[in-house]
Amino acid sequence: MNMATTPGYSLQHTPTWAIAIVSFILISISIILEHLIHLIIKWLRKHRKSDLVEAIERLKSELMILGFMSLLLTITQDAIIEICIPVRAADTMLPCRKRTSTNDTAILDSCSAKNASEVALVSKHGIHQLHMFIFVLAVMQIVYSFLTVSLARAKMRNWKAWDEETQTMEYEIANDPNRFRYARQTTFGRRHISTSTASPVFVWIKCFFRQFFHSVEKVDYLTLRHGFISAHFSARNSNFDFQTYIEQSLEEDFRIIVSISPVMWFTVVIFLLVDVHGWHVYLWLSYIPLLLVLVVGAKLEVIVDEMALQMKDANSVTKGTPLVCPSDDYFWFGHPGFVLTLLHYTLFVNAFELAFFIWVSTQFGINSCYHEHRTFTIIRVVIAVAVQVLCSYVTLPLYALVAQMGSEVKSKALAKILRQWHVEVRERRRKQLKLVKSFSFRRINMSSEWSQGNNSAPEFSSGLHENTRSSNEGEIVEELEHAVKTEATSSNDQPSVA
Repeated sequence: MNMATTPGYSLQHTPTWAIAIVSFILISISIILEHLIHLIIKWLRKHRKSDLVEAIERLKSELMILGFMSLLLTITQDAIIEICIPVRAADTMLPCRKRTSTNDTAILDSCSAKNASEVALVSKHGIHQLHMFIFVLAVMQIVYSFLTVSLARAKMRNWKAWDEETQTMEYEIANDPNRFRYARQTTFGRRHISTSTASPVFVWIKCFFRQFFHSVEKVDYLTLRHGFISAHFSARNSNFDFQTYIEQSLEEDFRIIVSISPVMWFTVVIFLLVDVHGWHVYLWLSYIPLLLVLVVGAKLEVIVDEMALQMKDANSVTKGTPLVCPSDDYFWFGHPGFVLTLLHYTLFVNAFELAFFIWVSTQFGINSCYHEHRTFTIIRVVIAVAVQVLCSYVTLPLYALVAQMGSEVKSKALAKILRQWHVEVRERRRKQLKLVKSFSFRRINMSSEWSQGNNSAPEFSSGLHENTRSSNEGEIVEELEHAVKTEATSSNDQPSVA
C-alpha cells in the first residue's frame, strides 16, 4: 500500500526534511513574535509608559493560559477520544440538527467500533476544532485590546489642547476669580441645568442621547478639571497637567481591561453550554454588551448633570470658574470601580462574540447551520462592531474623565506625574542658573561692553520670571508630594506609591 494514501502515519514514516521545515517555521514565528513584544515593551519604557508595559505583561499571562489550555488539550486528546458516552446522551443539546448520514463517524470513532450504542465524548476532529477556537480567541484578545487603547487615545487627543488653554491669558480673563455670576448663567450651567432637570426621567433621556453627540465638551472638561484640582490640591495648582493624569489613570485601568478573570473564563463555558440549536442564544447575547455600554454611558452623563445641580443648590451665585464637588456618592454603590467592571465585562463578551463568529465562519463556512438565519448573523456582527467603537471611543474616555470625580485620587498615577514634574523643575532651575551666571559675567565686563548691558535687561527680567515660575512650581511639587503621601497613608496602594 502506498504510504501517501494512508489516512494517518506517524513521524517514523515522515521525511526528515518535512519535519525540519515545519519545525523551522514554527520556531521562527515564535522568535519573531517574542522579539516584537520585547521591542514594544522597550519602546514603552523609553517613553515612560510603565502602566502599558504592565498591561502587556498581563496580556502575555492571559495568552500563556490559552497556550497551556491548547497544550493540555493536545496531550490529553487520546484519552478524551477514548471516553465513551451513550448515543442518546450524545444526541441532546446539539448546536446543529443531527445528520442521518454519518458514515465516516464509525471509522474515526473508536467507541462506536467497540459498541454501536456508544460514541466518543469528543472526536479527534472536534478536538482540532477546539484548538482553532482557542487560537482565534487569543488573536481577538490582542486585537480588541489594541483597538480599545487606540480609539480611547484618539478621543482624548483633543483634551491636551484644552488643558494647555488653561495657561493662557484669555482663560484667566474669562474665569476671573472676582467675577460673580449665577450658576445657571455659566456655560456649564446652561449645558446641564434646565427647567426640566428636576425630573429624573427627563435627565436620563437627555443624557442617553447626549453620549452619542458631544459626550465631552470643552466646558465639561475644564469644569471637572477645576473641581478635581480644588478638591485635592489648592488654587495655586492651576497649571496641573490634568490631561496627562487622566492618561496615566486610564493606563492603570487598562491592565484590568486586558485581563480575564476566572469568572469570565467560566462565563465562556456557560456560553458554549447554551449554544443549542433553536435557542438563538448568541443573538440575545449580542444585546447584553450593547445594553451595558448604553446604560453606563448614560449614567456617566447623569453624574455630570448631578454635579451641576448640586453646585446650583449649594450656591446659586458662582465666583469665578464653576466649582463642582467630587464624591463617590454619584456612582453606583458609591464605588467608581464598579463602572470599570461593567466596561471590562462588556468588552470581554463583545470580543468573545467576534471570536466565535470568526471561528464558526472559518471552520464550518458561511452556509453552516450556525448561519441559518442570515438576518440574525448580520445583526450580531453590526452590534459587535458598534459596541467596540462606542465603548472604546466614547464610553471609556468619558469614564476616564468622570471617574476622577470620586472622593479619592489615584496615588500611583499622581506619583508618576510628580516624577515628571521633578524632572521639568530641575531642568528649568538648571537653565535659570546658567542664565544668572551669564548675567553676572556680563555685569563684570559692563565697563567695556556697556551697550550689551542694555540688551541683557530683557534677559534678566525673563530670568527673574523664570526664577519665580520655577520657585512656584517647586512649591507645587512639594504640595503634591504631601497630597500623595497623605493619600497613600489612607489607601491600600501605599507600596506602589512608595
